[in-house]
Amino acid sequence: MFKRSLLATILERLREPRRFIQVLAGPRQVGKTTLAQQAMAELAMPCHYASADDAAVGSTIWMEQQWDIGRIRARQDGGALLVLDEIQKIPRWSEAVKRLWEEDSRSGADLKVVLLGSSQLLLGQGLTESLAGRFEVVPVRHWSFTEMKEAFDLSLEQFLFFGGYPGAAPLIGDRQRWGRYIIDSLIESTISRDILMMTRVDKPALLRRLFKLGCDYSGQVLSYQKMVGQLQDVGNTTTLAHYLDLLEGAGMMAGLQKYAGQSVRSRASSPKLQVLNTALLSAQSPLDLPTALDQRDWWGRMVESAVGAHIMNGIVGTDMECFYWREGSLEVDFVLRRGGMVVALEVKSSRCKDSLPGMDAFARAFNPQKKLLIGGQGISIDEFLSEPVEAWLT
Repeated sequence: MFKRSLLATILERLREPRRFIQVLAGPRQVGKTTLAQQAMAELAMPCHYASADDAAVGSTIWMEQQWDIGRIRARQDGGALLVLDEIQKIPRWSEAVKRLWEEDSRSGADLKVVLLGSSQLLLGQGLTESLAGRFEVVPVRHWSFTEMKEAFDLSLEQFLFFGGYPGAAPLIGDRQRWGRYIIDSLIESTISRDILMMTRVDKPALLRRLFKLGCDYSGQVLSYQKMVGQLQDVGNTTTLAHYLDLLEGAGMMAGLQKYAGQSVRSRASSPKLQVLNTALLSAQSPLDLPTALDQRDWWGRMVESAVGAHIMNGIVGTDMECFYWREGSLEVDFVLRRGGMVVALEVKSSRCKDSLPGMDAFARAFNPQKKLLIGGQGISIDEFLSEPVEAWLT
């Protein structure tokens, strides 16, 4: 049984007498369906599971049919659980859920509902538009180093290179097969099925090239103007920013903003590109793990990307924020903020006695509560990736 604390949270909410729609949102193949099935096995009530993968395209009739099965079981046994998977594939799903949910509220039907979706961005749009006050989101994140180590006995170097996709872990002994699995079953499926089919994208080729560029430059700050030049496209910076938001909502890549002490100024900055799972970076590289370890610059970028991915996945669904900071040649890799608490983090992939002028300059400008060195002679990469992000903000 994996993600035990998350499963405990789901079960606790489902056992409460109050009625809220539980929404499990997260990237592809991080275990949402398995979590729901584990919850169904633990609950002492009738359950019905159905996936929108089997639904007729463009129809909410399928949802109504599944909902009616849940209602029948609730009437027969005094309560039931309905689990609907891949819900974002049903057009106008949130309006149908709202109508069905309110019908149950009026009739007094004790039907608990769990919705599963692959794209947090697309799910969020439907939730805020139609279901305000009726739902609670349970973020299901990429697997952490601790989870992959416990489940598959991955070493630190293996986790850094192969990332946190549990479905791909049994394939790491065959580098080529593992890479094709990540590219075909995760990258291509996410872009084509979770983004292009579910939202309007006027330039699909540009979005794909932006994702590849983000993997190539993960851990680096790149202005939107430079992106336009690299992508050789006439797309404007607003389009690129929107596509980055779509990729982040699908759990693939983010663009970190510059810390300026004021969020308004931060939004106008050049983004620091950050993959949300290092498998997305290494799968598209020709390198295998031994070769990657020998290439110091490449491996350093992988280490920083893994630290950034751990932070970004750890702050999902919380009030924590992550930025970078740069002024001229001075830079701080990551800046964490929670309320008035600010923590600056610098990442080193090997032992290093060099001074950190960027950290010194940042400290003079913003007086952070903590200044942490990750790797080198600081906190080990292993230790940092083994702790939840909030541990460094206490």
